[in-house]
Amino acid sequence: MTEQLYYQDVAVGGEITPLVKQPTTMQLVMWAGASGDYNPIHYDKDFAQSRGLSGVIVPGQLIGAFLGQLMTDWIGEGGSLRKLSCSYKGMNYPGEAVTCKGKVTKKYVQNGQHFVECSLWAENPKGEKTASGKAMVILPSRG
Repeated sequence: MTEQLYYQDVAVGGEITPLVKQPTTMQLVMWAGASGDYNPIHYDKDFAQSRGLSGVIVPGQLIGAFLGQLMTDWIGEGGSLRKLSCSYKGMNYPGEAVTCKGKVTKKYVQNGQHFVECSLWAENPKGEKTASGKAMVILPSRG
């Protein structure tokens, strides 16, 4: 269990604890079933190659879900993820690590709630950004 993060623990420019995921072809099939996204480029290697890809690719929405997990792991049970956006910039492949990262870009108090805004991104093993996004969370305050 992760220790609770509080508003006072966060500084603008601070980094979010990275999350590394190792998507597998089995996970992509499970994602297809859960999401209803049955595009064969995500589970059929021959089909993906017939479309000019080097192989099966990880669905962009799964990368977005990983970014969501990055945030919920970071904020702990007492935090609340209020907004999450994601834009896909490249491809990730099963069997390769996806490293999710983020930075705090803004923090403020409004109507008694402690907001933190962050920029997020996912990287492939070469360090190339394959997705970017933003999140807004509410954190508990120590006092």
